[in-house]
Amino acid sequence: MQAFEDLRSIAEFIEKDSSQYAQLFVVDVIEAVDRLADFPKSGRIVPELSNSAVREVILGNYRIVYRLAGQSVHVLTVFHGARLLNPKKLKHT
Repeated sequence: MQAFEDLRSIAEFIEKDSSQYAQLFVVDVIEAVDRLADFPKSGRIVPELSNSAVREVILGNYRIVYRLAGQSVHVLTVFHGARLLNPKKLKHT
């Protein structure tokens, strides 16, 4: 799953400086995604795509991009907001 690999890579990068902050970041991402289960439309529509089913939550410097599928939320990618969104990473958009 792309989002899991993205999160793992980010955590590994943060861990080079602080394993504690890496763990806190992962917890924060999981909590943000858990909130989407109750409030799936709380994220904004991803501006680059203009697709109302593809939304994002901003968490610090990171963007958590997800797709609405009925009452379900599918996390597509997590990436640093300073980077450009690569639409090819968003399978099933």
